Amino acid sequence: MAYDRYVAICHPLHYALIMNKKICSSLIATSWIAAALSAIPLDVSVSQLSFCSFSEINHFFCDLNALIKLSCSDVTSLEVLILMEGIFEAVLPFILILVSYIYIIKSILKIQSTESRSKAFSTCSSHLIVVILFYVTLSCMYMRPPSLYSPGLDKLFSFLYTVFIPMLNPIIYSLRNQEVKNALKKVIFGKP
Repeated sequence: MAYDRYVAICHPLHYALIMNKKICSSLIATSWIAAALSAIPLDVSVSQLSFCSFSEINHFFCDLNALIKLSCSDVTSLEVLILMEGIFEAVLPFILILVSYIYIIKSILKIQSTESRSKAFSTCSSHLIVVILFYVTLSCMYMRPPSLYSPGLDKLFSFLYTVFIPMLNPIIYSLRNQEVKNALKKVIFGKP
């Protein structure tokens, strides 16, 4: 989406040419394939762990950090692998998205019309808010030092990035719709 916003705002006259079906399909396929392939080293590493006794996972789902804490194996190499994957899967994409938004903001600030500038900011700000929330919670969950492990924090962060942010996403995007805004005002204030 960041690339789509970048092209739409920074190169509006070339948008249809740049964002064609082939590019969109390639971006989607690359995302899916990269995500599937990046899971393999972690899955193989976790399958090699040994567990001393039956234990209950103190989490909402079978999360990697919760499994690591139950293992009686040496997990140092797995923790390094998680950190390395976190850099490539969270930090680098987040930096690329932020860089694209820097270019977007520079382009928006060049727009003369206040109304057009406001519309462009409102379109991009909702996406940027969701992206920042997602990457910050994901990084806090998987890229903090093992000494700061806390089951309570892990549950909170995993709730944020697996439930709350995906639930918040449609709400944020629907609030850009004028009909939804009018209906919300009617519900809250009792007037259209």
